[in-house]
Amino acid sequence: MKKAAATRLNILQKAFELVYVKGYQTTSIDEILATTQVTKGAFYYHFKNKDEMGIAIINELLKPTFKINFLEPLQNLTGDPLVMLYEMMYAILMENDVMKVEHGCPASNFTQEMAPWNVDFTAALNELSNQWKQAIADSVERGKQNGYVRQDVAGEQVAVFVMSGYWGVRNMGKLVNNTSVYVAYLQQLKSYLNSLK
Repeated sequence: MKKAAATRLNILQKAFELVYVKGYQTTSIDEILATTQVTKGAFYYHFKNKDEMGIAIINELLKPTFKINFLEPLQNLTGDPLVMLYEMMYAILMENDVMKVEHGCPASNFTQEMAPWNVDFTAALNELSNQWKQAIADSVERGKQNGYVRQDVAGEQVAVFVMSGYWGVRNMGKLVNNTSVYVAYLQQLKSYLNSLK
Protein backbone atom coordinates (compact mmCIF):
# COMPACT_ATOMS: atom_id res chain seq x y z
CA MET A 1 0.00 0.00 0.00
CA LYS A 2 1.38 3.39 -0.96
CA LYS A 3 2.10 5.90 1.79
CA ALA A 4 -0.77 8.24 0.84
CA ALA A 5 -3.27 5.37 0.80
CA ALA A 6 -1.94 4.08 4.13
CA THR A 7 -2.27 7.57 5.66
CA ARG A 8 -5.83 7.90 4.40
CA LEU A 9 -6.79 4.49 5.78
CA ASN A 10 -5.16 5.33 9.12
CA ILE A 11 -7.21 8.53 9.35
CA LEU A 12 -10.42 6.65 8.57
CA GLN A 13 -9.75 3.84 11.05
CA LYS A 14 -8.72 6.10 13.92
CA ALA A 15 -11.54 8.54 13.22
CA PHE A 16 -14.03 5.67 13.20
CA GLU A 17 -12.80 4.48 16.60
CA LEU A 18 -13.27 7.98 18.04
CA VAL A 19 -16.65 8.51 16.40
CA TYR A 20 -17.94 5.12 17.53
CA VAL A 21 -17.11 5.86 21.16
CA LYS A 22 -17.80 9.61 21.32
CA GLY A 23 -20.27 10.26 18.52
CA TYR A 24 -19.74 11.95 15.18
CA GLN A 25 -20.78 15.49 16.04
CA THR A 26 -18.76 15.64 19.25
CA THR A 27 -15.57 14.34 17.64
CA SER A 28 -13.47 17.22 16.34
CA ILE A 29 -10.94 17.25 13.54
CA ASP A 30 -8.32 18.28 16.10
CA GLU A 31 -9.03 15.10 18.10
CA ILE A 32 -8.72 13.05 14.92
CA LEU A 33 -5.41 14.76 14.12
CA ALA A 34 -4.08 14.11 17.63
CA THR A 35 -5.05 10.44 17.45
CA THR A 36 -3.70 9.85 13.94
CA GLN A 37 -0.65 12.07 14.37
CA VAL A 38 -1.11 13.52 10.90
CA THR A 39 -0.92 17.19 10.07
CA LYS A 40 -3.92 19.33 9.23
CA GLY A 41 -2.52 19.60 5.72
CA ALA A 42 -2.40 15.82 5.38
CA PHE A 43 -6.01 15.55 6.58
CA TYR A 44 -7.21 18.13 4.08
CA TYR A 45 -5.19 16.49 1.33
CA HIS A 46 -7.37 13.41 1.71
CA PHE A 47 -10.70 14.99 2.73
CA LYS A 48 -12.26 18.35 1.93
CA ASN A 49 -13.94 18.42 5.33
CA LYS A 50 -15.10 16.27 8.21
CA ASP A 51 -18.32 15.26 6.48
CA GLU A 52 -16.46 13.93 3.44
CA MET A 53 -14.39 11.85 5.86
CA GLY A 54 -17.60 10.63 7.56
CA ILE A 55 -19.05 9.49 4.24
CA ALA A 56 -15.77 7.71 3.50
CA ILE A 57 -16.02 5.91 6.85
CA ILE A 58 -19.46 4.62 5.84
CA ASN A 59 -18.48 3.67 2.30
CA GLU A 60 -15.01 2.27 2.92
CA LEU A 61 -15.17 0.82 6.44
CA LEU A 62 -18.79 0.16 7.37
CA LYS A 63 -20.06 -1.18 4.04
CA PRO A 64 -17.52 -4.03 3.71
CA THR A 65 -18.09 -5.10 7.33
CA PHE A 66 -21.84 -4.73 6.89
CA LYS A 67 -21.72 -6.91 3.78
CA ILE A 68 -19.89 -9.71 5.61
CA ASN A 69 -22.08 -9.67 8.75
CA PHE A 70 -25.53 -8.56 7.55
CA LEU A 71 -25.82 -9.49 3.87
CA GLU A 72 -23.68 -12.48 2.92
CA PRO A 73 -25.15 -14.91 5.49
CA LEU A 74 -28.57 -14.37 3.88
CA GLN A 75 -27.43 -14.14 0.28
CA ASN A 76 -25.40 -17.36 0.41
CA LEU A 77 -28.15 -19.27 2.18
CA THR A 78 -29.20 -22.72 1.01
CA GLY A 79 -31.27 -23.89 4.01
CA ASP A 80 -33.97 -22.48 6.28
CA PRO A 81 -33.83 -18.66 6.15
CA LEU A 82 -35.62 -18.30 9.48
CA VAL A 83 -32.95 -20.33 11.26
CA MET A 84 -30.19 -18.40 9.48
CA LEU A 85 -31.81 -15.05 10.28
CA TYR A 86 -31.90 -15.92 13.97
CA GLU A 87 -28.33 -17.23 13.95
CA MET A 88 -27.13 -14.12 12.15
CA MET A 89 -28.84 -11.81 14.65
CA TYR A 90 -27.46 -13.84 17.56
CA ALA A 91 -23.93 -13.58 16.16
CA ILE A 92 -24.23 -9.84 15.51
CA LEU A 93 -25.59 -9.09 18.98
CA MET A 94 -23.83 -11.62 21.19
CA GLU A 95 -20.60 -12.65 19.44
CA ASN A 96 -19.42 -9.61 17.45
CA ASP A 97 -16.18 -8.26 18.92
CA VAL A 98 -16.32 -4.89 17.18
CA MET A 99 -19.77 -3.64 18.17
CA LYS A 100 -19.89 -3.01 21.90
CA VAL A 101 -23.14 -2.89 23.83
CA GLU A 102 -22.25 0.47 25.41
CA HIS A 103 -21.66 2.10 22.02
CA GLY A 104 -24.45 0.50 19.99
CA CYS A 105 -24.39 -0.05 16.24
CA PRO A 106 -22.19 2.32 14.20
CA ALA A 107 -24.68 2.55 11.31
CA SER A 108 -27.54 3.24 13.70
CA ASN A 109 -25.48 5.88 15.51
CA PHE A 110 -24.67 7.63 12.23
CA THR A 111 -28.33 7.47 11.23
CA GLN A 112 -29.50 9.12 14.45
CA GLU A 113 -26.81 11.79 14.42
CA MET A 114 -26.48 12.70 10.77
CA ALA A 115 -29.39 11.51 8.61
CA PRO A 116 -31.68 14.39 9.62
CA TRP A 117 -29.04 17.00 8.72
CA ASN A 118 -26.97 15.72 5.80
CA VAL A 119 -28.36 14.32 2.55
CA ASP A 120 -25.10 12.55 1.70
CA PHE A 121 -25.15 10.66 4.99
CA THR A 122 -28.83 9.87 4.45
CA ALA A 123 -28.14 8.45 0.99
CA ALA A 124 -25.19 6.31 2.13
CA LEU A 125 -27.03 4.98 5.18
CA ASN A 126 -30.22 4.40 3.20
CA GLU A 127 -28.24 2.25 0.79
CA LEU A 128 -27.05 0.07 3.70
CA SER A 129 -30.55 -0.19 5.13
CA ASN A 130 -32.16 -1.00 1.80
CA GLN A 131 -29.59 -3.67 1.01
CA TRP A 132 -30.22 -5.36 4.35
CA LYS A 133 -33.99 -5.12 3.97
CA GLN A 134 -33.77 -6.63 0.49
CA ALA A 135 -31.47 -9.46 1.65
CA ILE A 136 -33.88 -10.40 4.44
CA ALA A 137 -36.95 -10.13 2.20
CA ASP A 138 -35.32 -12.15 -0.59
CA SER A 139 -34.25 -14.89 1.82
CA VAL A 140 -37.80 -15.14 3.18
CA GLU A 141 -39.23 -15.32 -0.33
CA ARG A 142 -36.76 -18.10 -1.22
CA GLY A 143 -37.79 -19.83 2.00
CA LYS A 144 -41.40 -19.76 0.83
CA GLN A 145 -40.42 -21.38 -2.46
CA ASN A 146 -38.47 -24.10 -0.61
CA GLY A 147 -41.17 -24.85 1.94
CA TYR A 148 -39.50 -23.32 5.00
CA VAL A 149 -41.82 -20.31 5.31
CA ARG A 150 -45.64 -20.08 5.11
CA GLN A 151 -46.97 -18.78 1.80
CA ASP A 152 -48.91 -15.91 3.40
CA VAL A 153 -45.76 -14.36 4.93
CA ALA A 154 -44.55 -11.13 3.28
CA GLY A 155 -40.76 -10.95 3.12
CA GLU A 156 -40.57 -7.16 3.24
CA GLN A 157 -42.76 -7.01 6.35
CA VAL A 158 -40.52 -9.54 8.07
CA ALA A 159 -37.49 -7.46 7.12
CA VAL A 160 -38.93 -4.22 8.51
CA PHE A 161 -39.96 -5.95 11.73
CA VAL A 162 -36.58 -7.62 12.31
CA MET A 163 -34.61 -4.50 11.40
CA SER A 164 -36.64 -2.15 13.58
CA GLY A 165 -36.24 -4.53 16.50
CA TYR A 166 -32.48 -4.64 15.92
CA TRP A 167 -32.09 -0.84 15.79
CA GLY A 168 -34.24 -0.47 18.89
CA VAL A 169 -32.48 -3.09 20.98
CA ARG A 170 -29.08 -1.62 20.07
CA ASN A 171 -30.24 1.71 21.51
CA MET A 172 -31.67 0.05 24.61
CA GLY A 173 -28.36 -1.76 25.06
CA LYS A 174 -26.55 1.59 25.05
CA LEU A 175 -28.88 2.91 27.73
CA VAL A 176 -28.55 -0.02 30.13
CA ASN A 177 -25.01 -1.04 29.07
CA ASN A 178 -25.99 -4.67 29.36
CA THR A 179 -26.64 -7.47 26.89
CA SER A 180 -29.66 -8.67 28.89
CA VAL A 181 -31.88 -6.66 26.53
CA TYR A 182 -30.29 -8.50 23.60
CA VAL A 183 -31.19 -11.82 25.21
CA ALA A 184 -34.82 -10.72 25.63
CA TYR A 185 -34.97 -9.53 22.01
CA LEU A 186 -33.46 -12.74 20.71
CA GLN A 187 -35.96 -14.87 22.66
CA GLN A 188 -38.88 -12.98 21.16
CA LEU A 189 -37.27 -12.96 17.73
CA LYS A 190 -37.02 -16.74 17.81
CA SER A 191 -40.70 -17.03 18.75
CA TYR A 192 -41.69 -14.64 15.98
CA LEU A 193 -39.60 -16.45 13.34
CA ASN A 194 -40.98 -19.83 14.43
CA SER A 195 -44.50 -18.47 13.94
CA LEU A 196 -43.70 -17.91 10.24
CA LYS A 197 -43.18 -21.64 9.52
